[in-house]
Amino acid sequence: MPATEVDTRETEIERINRWRAAELERAGYEPRGAAKVAARHDIDLHSAIELVQRGCPPEVAVAILL
Repeated sequence: MPATEVDTRETEIERINRWRAAELERAGYEPRGAAKVAARHDIDLHSAIELVQRGCPPEVAVAILL
């Protein structure tokens, strides 16, 4: 690759984080909180979604999870 070209391919981790964030946003999380939680792979996605589905406000869920 010539020095002037930039590799813009998305990594697998970036795709996973983007997908996790989209799922969290669909559940009700704000984009910023969703991105923070999505990047933490030690946090179970289903548990994070379930917190909001059971009535926990998304901003409180982010505070609990992080």
